[in-house]
Amino acid sequence: MNTKLVIFGITGDLSRRKLLPVLDDMAKRGSLSDVEVVGISRRQVDASELLMSSVGDDTLMSRVSILTMDLADSKNYKKLKDHLDLGGTTQILIYLAVPPGASAQIADLLGENGLNTANVRLLFEKPFGFDLESAKEFISRTGRYFNEQQIYRIDHYAVKDIAAALLDFKTEDDNLNQWSNKSVKSITIEATESIDIEDRAAFYEQTGALRDVLQGHLMQLLALVLMDTADDFKAENLPKYRLKALDTVSPANPKLATRGQYEGYDNDVSNPGSLVETFASVELQSADPRWDGVQIRLVTGKAMDKKCTRITVEYKDGRTDVFEEGGVLGANYPAAYEHVLLEAIKGDEYIFTTSDEIIRSWEILAPVQKAWSDSGTQPMVYPRGSSINDITV
Repeated sequence: MNTKLVIFGITGDLSRRKLLPVLDDMAKRGSLSDVEVVGISRRQVDASELLMSSVGDDTLMSRVSILTMDLADSKNYKKLKDHLDLGGTTQILIYLAVPPGASAQIADLLGENGLNTANVRLLFEKPFGFDLESAKEFISRTGRYFNEQQIYRIDHYAVKDIAAALLDFKTEDDNLNQWSNKSVKSITIEATESIDIEDRAAFYEQTGALRDVLQGHLMQLLALVLMDTADDFKAENLPKYRLKALDTVSPANPKLATRGQYEGYDNDVSNPGSLVETFASVELQSADPRWDGVQIRLVTGKAMDKKCTRITVEYKDGRTDVFEEGGVLGANYPAAYEHVLLEAIKGDEYIFTTSDEIIRSWEILAPVQKAWSDSGTQPMVYPRGSSINDITV
């Protein structure tokens, strides 16, 4: 099927670092034969210069056009509609590679100007709200003009090789019934970085570690770990399996959560006394009889001893299974953003996060968010280069 990929924010960081390099690689392998890229920018941009600065060549030049728009001006969306020509069988994928605050407004203006026909899909980047209420409001607002099947919410952790290897493992016949409280003692899902917040002070002061990584990325991985794949597994039903798993997870107990901040963070953000956490850890319980009593820990942090995305399953007999990004069972899976684009082009929805999953994840973490917000106390300070075991509940 012919596809027009519309990228709002074509000159932004996400597009330059992730989307354009992936599209360039796909083009060189002949995977973009039916794809046209339409870049949206607030300022005049030379497509060749943009490609040369982003990927080092202009292989994509014949497939890229740039449209200059004032993103807040409704009249400009009529111009975009004319440019795209929505008639016929061409599908339109609109990738909102813009700050979260702009996404909902753009979705409104697209819908108001008729850019919501059945052949249009929207691709949203996280965060999907900042708490339970804002997530509900965001989902309601984007649902004014676009139905659930037209909205692809991207959590690139769901398409990292760690998720693919985990799913492969769980759907192998020999492993179908291996994971349960009969054999498993604990599950630890971690995503740590050795770097600090670098130049993302404004973003991090509004977000923090719980919202940035734990609520979306790690909850998605947890759903893959806990979901039941034993009965007539079908990949297209993954969102249902994930949601069913999340529905069994009890709301987090604030007394079993840890909030930390690396030493010197308040100087990095020029905000003495900042209460924003750069480390977050929660312990969870599943009410599923298969998982009852298994210790579950989700943990993320900045300025830690290493960069690592890992799932560790510890068995009662002392064995462990470890799934680690970049070294998972020797597997070779597509790059995360290539996987996102390929599945969106094919129209496969199973890798994308549903609104029900988002709401459920926020519901699970809501007690911790409220407790941290109400306490007004400073997060514990940890030295740069700490390990997750140095920072305990």
